[in-house]
Amino acid sequence: MRNFRGRAKLGGMRCGLCGERAGWWRRRCGACQRLWQVWELHCRDGMRRLLEALQSTGADAASVERFLNVEPRRGEGTIRDLMAAEMSNQLLAALGQPARQQGSDAKRLRERGAWRTFDRRPES
Repeated sequence: MRNFRGRAKLGGMRCGLCGERAGWWRRRCGACQRLWQVWELHCRDGMRRLLEALQSTGADAASVERFLNVEPRRGEGTIRDLMAAEMSNQLLAALGQPARQQGSDAKRLRERGAWRTFDRRPES
């Protein structure tokens, strides 16, 4: 006698970055895993080299775009925010200033919208 009717549904794990199926006991799908490895290797190499490396993984443009909009750690900003913070830190270091920008700072500025409306005070 069977305890269930029909076939059992086995879902597996979902990717923590994009939400697609990742497989059994995996935190990331194959495309996001490749993109994440490239991000870890080239995050300090500059925007051009990083984007070239992301494109060289073979992921389509939509996957790369989705990856750039992902927040890997809650509250620390998206990959784009982390890239902007790293570029700001490199610029500050070149000018001889201490580099203090973090992804959360770039996220706060992006959400506030200060870069779009720099001629007006931000709304509280």
